[in-house]
Amino acid sequence: MKLELVSRIDDKKAVEYSQNLKNKLESDGFTVLYEKSKVSFLKDRTTRYIDSKVDLVVVIGGDGTILRTVQRMKRQVPIIGINWGEVGFLTDLEPEEVMTFFSTIKLGFAIEKRMRISISSDNGVLGTALNEALIVTSRPAKMLRFSVIIDRMSAGTFRADGLLISTPTGSTAYAMSAGGPIIDPRIEGFLLVPLAPYMLSSRPLLVGNKRSLKIRLESNKPATLVIDGQRTWKLTERTVLAIEQSSEPALFVDVGKKFFNKVDNKLRRL
Repeated sequence: MKLELVSRIDDKKAVEYSQNLKNKLESDGFTVLYEKSKVSFLKDRTTRYIDSKVDLVVVIGGDGTILRTVQRMKRQVPIIGINWGEVGFLTDLEPEEVMTFFSTIKLGFAIEKRMRISISSDNGVLGTALNEALIVTSRPAKMLRFSVIIDRMSAGTFRADGLLISTPTGSTAYAMSAGGPIIDPRIEGFLLVPLAPYMLSSRPLLVGNKRSLKIRLESNKPATLVIDGQRTWKLTERTVLAIEQSSEPALFVDVGKKFFNKVDNKLRRL
């Protein structure tokens, strides 16, 4: 089996662990591709993509490392995360579980598909998010006005510091901190969560993935679109963003851990 090993680079112990893991996996018969140096990774991180010919991508880090890795895939490849972060909702293995897992894995392992969202404007597709797209004011202490358009009809206009458009996977990330619900990742839909809305009646909204969803920025204040915390775009007044389900979901190895049990265990760390 051919693996690509990706490690967070801001933690010396994580880098050392990834080097040791590479040696162990190779001694067990795996073929392992590895980013050998921090310098080369930093130099090439904007252009280098995950090898689409590998069977599995192994990520050592937290949710941010996994989100960056998914963004760098031209074609989605199955991924397994080893938790080396604070909580790691997207990681399924703790470091002490890794070798036991790889001693039993075989080609044909079970995959869990995670919905992603595609965000586009009149200029074309801006990006694809596994967790969320965030629209936020570029000027502190200034509110934005948004219109939500569902199936070509207005579903309301509201003022807030920003708006999160989240996937079910992202419901345990920023959306949860902003007061949104935790959503079973098997449900496919778009979660809208206003950030510090002016009116208490502006509540989180879950929209079915088969509906047409557009967000129109009504403010004349500068705003920024942030996709999975990785890519940013400047938005202008009356910008209309179309939100659609991506045709390419993220692929996570199913290690047999139940979603709600995992969430309960992760939340106990907070």
